[in-house]
Amino acid sequence: MPSYRAPVGDVNFLLNQVFGIEKYSNLSGFSDLSSDMLDAILSEGAKLCEEVLAPLNRVGDTEGCKRHDDASVTTPKGFKAAYDAYREGGWIGLSADPEYGGQGLPYTVAAVVNEFSSSANMALAMYPGLTMGAIAALLTHASPELKQTYLPKMIEGEWTGTMNLTEPHCGTDLGLIKTKAVPQGDGSYKISGTKIFISAGEHDMSSNIIHLVLARMEGAPEGVKGISLFVVPKFLVNADGSNGARNGVSCGSIEHKMGIHGNATCVMNYDSATGWLVGAANKGLAAMFVMMNEARLGVAIQGLAQSEVAYQNAVAYARDRLQGRALTGAKQPEKPADSILVHPDVRKTLLTIRAFNEAARALVLWTALKSDVAHRTDDAKARQEADDLLGLMTPVLKGVLTDKGFENAVNAQQMFGGHGYIEEWGMSQFVRDARIAMIYEGANGIQALDLVGRKLPKDGGRGVMAFFNEVGGFIKANAEDETVKGLLGPLGKGLQDLQQATMWFMNNAMMKPDNAGAGSTDYMHLFGLVALGYMWALQIKALGPEKAEDEALETKRLLARFFMERMMPETATRLARITAGADSVMALSADAF
Repeated sequence: MPSYRAPVGDVNFLLNQVFGIEKYSNLSGFSDLSSDMLDAILSEGAKLCEEVLAPLNRVGDTEGCKRHDDASVTTPKGFKAAYDAYREGGWIGLSADPEYGGQGLPYTVAAVVNEFSSSANMALAMYPGLTMGAIAALLTHASPELKQTYLPKMIEGEWTGTMNLTEPHCGTDLGLIKTKAVPQGDGSYKISGTKIFISAGEHDMSSNIIHLVLARMEGAPEGVKGISLFVVPKFLVNADGSNGARNGVSCGSIEHKMGIHGNATCVMNYDSATGWLVGAANKGLAAMFVMMNEARLGVAIQGLAQSEVAYQNAVAYARDRLQGRALTGAKQPEKPADSILVHPDVRKTLLTIRAFNEAARALVLWTALKSDVAHRTDDAKARQEADDLLGLMTPVLKGVLTDKGFENAVNAQQMFGGHGYIEEWGMSQFVRDARIAMIYEGANGIQALDLVGRKLPKDGGRGVMAFFNEVGGFIKANAEDETVKGLLGPLGKGLQDLQQATMWFMNNAMMKPDNAGAGSTDYMHLFGLVALGYMWALQIKALGPEKAEDEALETKRLLARFFMERMMPETATRLARITAGADSVMALSADAF
């Protein structure tokens, strides 16, 4: 049976020692967040995830969700009780606006709990996770009346939320949407159409489900400029806030999919369902992007989360699995064979996963703090700088953390040999669950194109130049610091490769856009390696020259060295691929494939 322990100690180290969370005390939500309070929140969240959510992970995988003849859906055994415990603990509204019942704590704290819950039970964690994204979209774009109607019960968790974008004929290209919205003269609209791949579209864990639906009004412009966003509840809401009549929205079927079986991924049918416009007409994509960007950060965390839980179980197995003898002679002569941890390839695999996990966690929290600054500061300059980096890093986090999260889950499974292919060990589920994170909320190839095509040139390259200046400034300022001196050479070489790749795009992609398309994924991963390397440098700088009393913290020195020696050199390979251009990629005719 797989196990999970939330990395509370590592999070505390990152927030308190590396990023100095006390420096943000001037922002709303941070002022009362003492070190003791933070530790208490994280410890309680960890306990819930370890003791309530994690034991149901395999249950959800084996049982799945069931659709009944009346179009209702039941979730796996124990899911509703676990969701109730999550809801009653106030975890859904942890960082939500206090005006509507939220606790107003930093988004950064919610991001940590998101990692814990996604490691423990990714399918179950998606229900409240999607609700949080819907809350963010409504807070930003909905009218005061819609906010008052829906937000309090969504923040409380009595009602859950979804996002409805994809249709059978269109995924990424949302300009092809056919779902219609017909005005009724009273401020409402009748929504008709079919949406697919809708996570948590129908279930038995909340008394109402609030769907955010993209649709096109009659006479709207073609393409994405004619899309509007609507809130469409499963049950209409009475004047007193109670659930009223059933709306014209139903689950047509549940998708049979590779993983996340405990989450109801539905085909949703809208048959003249009543909905209300969120934000301005024909500006729905901008409104939905608030939810999508929040979701993309959440999906990035899922990639880290599956990598973390897969690593924990692989290490536990490797310690006990006896196979062969060490190349340098028996290390456990009293036993019939040595633990597989004596083998360099096993160690290299596990160190690669762990070195990624601890840097990725730091990168998530670094970015989450940027989000908190962007949304909570009164300083216009600080807000702009934080928003620039947040926008730049979102596709990097989503693409790199989910690509590597899946790769790491596969490599952790490999540690089990044939046992990893057997369901009872649980490694197969981590692999299958991790795979979806590379696809939904914008497939990773699209994230790479977004990074290269939109985020790099945005505002004249202001965001990417700020990142270059921050990393380059750190290298320069710490050139004589013996604590990090050994890391700065590889980090500087990675930064140089990234800057060279960026310049190559500037010189070679304008006249020939295929060059950008052919190199975009390599660029995204090159960027990710430099960002992860920077996170290692920050962590070792925070440790200081003295030996840490905590063994896990002292281990970070070796992990940082491993990352720089074994993982950072990949930047050169990525650069070579980028500068090779698109000629060989585009030369073959379509008929020759």
